[in-house]
Amino acid sequence: MAIVGCDGRLRLLTFGHESPQAARRAAEASGFDNTTDRKWNTCLAERLQAYAAGQAESFRDVPLDVAGMSRFQRAVVVQCQRVRWGTTVSYGQLAANAGFPQAARAVGNVMARNRVPLIVPCHRVVATARGLGGYSAPQGIAMKRRLLQLEGAVPELWKLPS
Repeated sequence: MAIVGCDGRLRLLTFGHESPQAARRAAEASGFDNTTDRKWNTCLAERLQAYAAGQAESFRDVPLDVAGMSRFQRAVVVQCQRVRWGTTVSYGQLAANAGFPQAARAVGNVMARNRVPLIVPCHRVVATARGLGGYSAPQGIAMKRRLLQLEGAVPELWKLPS
């Protein structure tokens, strides 16, 4: 896992890598070439570890770097952060909650470009036809399924093998 922040705001979270070096390479490949091994936010790292151990965590209080995001993208991010542990929402529902009821596909694009998964819990956003939809983190849909199972949010239909 690698977390990158600047001026007290989270810019990037990447996880699911086979080693710390791989996580750092992923952060650098995302355009954050000023990463160092120093800890940016130890408290956040501890909370992420607690989450990974199965503790319900809300990360809504984590300040995010939203520079370069449109009003639509920011609205989607805010609404996604409101999706609670152990629950899911469809792309269409998230679009409607953000005030853009016809923008389900555009919501999918915002989720696909989410630089801070878990903090903006895009794994909780699923397709309407009882499918999981996509997931851009390492290990893709298998990781999304694993996160939803960790939270107890996977209906039986979605527990089918990958």
